[in-house]
Amino acid sequence: MNGAPIAWLGRPVLFAGLEQIERLDHRDHLVVHGRLPSMPIDEVADLAENVDLRGRGGAGFPFATKIRAVAKSAARRRARPVVVVNGTEGEPSCLKDAALLLRTPHLVLDGALLAAGALDAEQVVLGVTRADTEQSLRTALAERRSTPLPVSVARLPERFVSGEGSSLARGVTGGLALPRGGGVRTSDSGVGGLPTLLSNAETYAQLAVAARLGALPYREVGLPSEPGTVLLTLAGSQVVETPTGVPLGELLAMFDLDIGQGVLTGGFHGTWLTPEAAATAVISRQSLRGLGGALGAGAILPLPPTTCPLGEVVRVSRWLADETAGQCGPCYLGLPALTTALEEVVLGGGRAALQNVENLMRAVTKRGACSHPDAAARFVASALEVFDEDLQLHSQQYGCGRPVQNVLPLPAEESAASIVVDWTLCEAHGLCTSVLPEVISLAADGFPSAAVMPVPPQLLQRAARAVDRCPALALKIR
Repeated sequence: MNGAPIAWLGRPVLFAGLEQIERLDHRDHLVVHGRLPSMPIDEVADLAENVDLRGRGGAGFPFATKIRAVAKSAARRRARPVVVVNGTEGEPSCLKDAALLLRTPHLVLDGALLAAGALDAEQVVLGVTRADTEQSLRTALAERRSTPLPVSVARLPERFVSGEGSSLARGVTGGLALPRGGGVRTSDSGVGGLPTLLSNAETYAQLAVAARLGALPYREVGLPSEPGTVLLTLAGSQVVETPTGVPLGELLAMFDLDIGQGVLTGGFHGTWLTPEAAATAVISRQSLRGLGGALGAGAILPLPPTTCPLGEVVRVSRWLADETAGQCGPCYLGLPALTTALEEVVLGGGRAALQNVENLMRAVTKRGACSHPDAAARFVASALEVFDEDLQLHSQQYGCGRPVQNVLPLPAEESAASIVVDWTLCEAHGLCTSVLPEVISLAADGFPSAAVMPVPPQLLQRAARAVDRCPALALKIR
């Protein structure tokens, strides 16, 4: 099975039954967890509220509030809602939902079906981006033979923005998996315009566990204020189930990891903790938030002392810029510009370059169709604050002297296509840059600034439009 190694502290709850076998089929699942009870909407919402169940995909929104909003919207519109499981996990530092879908998929299905039954939903849709998680879910559905309402699996493009709520709601029904914007909540209008309950895989698995245990036994583990367990991805490679309240430093040490120069909490949409803050943090939303961090989607990324922190940040900033949906200026123009400005700072650009970074961070915030540019700017701002000493060494002197060791996990780079300029034909019309500003920039003379320009895979379609738009036929893709 292609998946990250898993482990647990204390008695496993979500990973129960996996002590001896790699994956729980439906029969094994029933032996370990028992039959799923049926519960009306009020009981499901009250249970979620009693155990403080919150979304485990990043935002941490209360599940009880969300399911009540969907029920209210469905009643007002006299429509049957849709339940969607977000199993996309588009960030390379997050592997926990994939671990659930690969190893104990029936727990996720149970939670989704419990919520769907309580809402009298018309269907359940499971959105994924990976081939192995898609196959695991299809196998799980075949093992069940039947479900009380239609359940389908939808494969979306493997991109970061595929997991954004409105993007997922559009993508699972065959539409473009792109953020919708406009401030419309999926609880009011999601899949097919219907009220939609959308949460991530771990959230539904936690709901299924809580429904079987009941609120009081569920609360016996973890902190009184944040009961239960959470799934964490450590250093982009190890998935761990841990009760809340475990000290962060102790947890890292159990897996031969060290706080190092600082810890990125919540993944690439999260924030950094200084070594001092990380040493006092415990695994909980409240603790991490109070220290300037974030639990987010459960990614914990310590940075060892041997790598250049700002070089690592530039790598991630560039990846976040490449993951733009390409729909709005703050994202597809602002994030590449922010990364370029950050590179200038790291290369010794001084106060002027740093001021440019600060201006660009303000420019992209609260102006996009989704929260991606805001989160990318927050990630950069947090790094500049936590790695202030390195920032001074890079911007004012000769750098920190450490190599960039590619510690923060990013996908292996694909061999990209390139746009090539035929200088014998180019007439400096500049039309190409209006179509593909992320790739083509113009020099002071109005001609493209480079003869060969790599094109990220997600921009190939627009690169083809740029080639077609050139009136001199001076561009080609190779």
